[in-house]
Amino acid sequence: MKNTMKKPVAIPVEKLRPFAGHPFKVKDDEEMNTLIESIQTQGVLSPLIVRPIENTDEYEVVSGHRRLHAAQKAGITEVPALIYALDRDAAAIAVVDSNLHREHILPSEKAFAYRMKLEAMSRQGHRSDLTSDQLGRKLETAEIIAQQSDDSKSQVRRYIRLTYLISEFLEKMDKGEIALSVGVELSFLDEQSQREVLEQCEMNDCTPSYSQAWRMHRAEREGTLTSAVIQAIMSEEKANQKARLKIPMERIRKYFPQSYTAAQIEDAVVKLCERDYRRRTDRER
Repeated sequence: MKNTMKKPVAIPVEKLRPFAGHPFKVKDDEEMNTLIESIQTQGVLSPLIVRPIENTDEYEVVSGHRRLHAAQKAGITEVPALIYALDRDAAAIAVVDSNLHREHILPSEKAFAYRMKLEAMSRQGHRSDLTSDQLGRKLETAEIIAQQSDDSKSQVRRYIRLTYLISEFLEKMDKGEIALSVGVELSFLDEQSQREVLEQCEMNDCTPSYSQAWRMHRAEREGTLTSAVIQAIMSEEKANQKARLKIPMERIRKYFPQSYTAAQIEDAVVKLCERDYRRRTDRER
């Protein structure tokens, strides 16, 4: 998308909307504070790229979500923008391409970005009408995306698999608590099984190893994955894991509200133990 021949126009910020469903987080962090200060003193130096929203006088931001947020924080009422008449799929591809070069990008952001781009390109017919120069073979959409990024085709697919993780595991990935390979294996489990794994993580104060995640994925494929299997795999003590008391959840779940998470149950059990300990020590005095 070339900017030559285009001149920026001033658009009121209230007429600008974030691109619906874009996966990139806009955070109020130190970098944002620096950008706000820059805009307060110099204004928005680099124009946003926007597209007209059909049947309205508003625009959807294709590139420049952080600049728009900073401008709003800085009290700026108008920002310069380049207007392109893009359809939804072309705009989705542009959103991804304009953000993937960022220095800091979370695994979850890259995962949903690749998926959004793949779905947009597939709708545009790239799977069937693009061929390579040398072999004349049809290129798979994931391969085209790989050619336009720093990741291989298999890595693009692995990132897209992460979009099938529950939000709690995505957050653990973004925090660096579980590896990409582990997240990929867990993504093949259905939501209920993932939540049972998460509950075991909270109970055992651990995260799955690759071996554990792979074995649960294999059991899922074979149709043998049950709550008991998940519990058995996740309760294995690792070399770097402290010794701890393990109580099967089915033994104590009935004593607590169904809405309680494993962490809340653990807190309640500890408080009950503390209360009993104080009662016994008071009697002994």
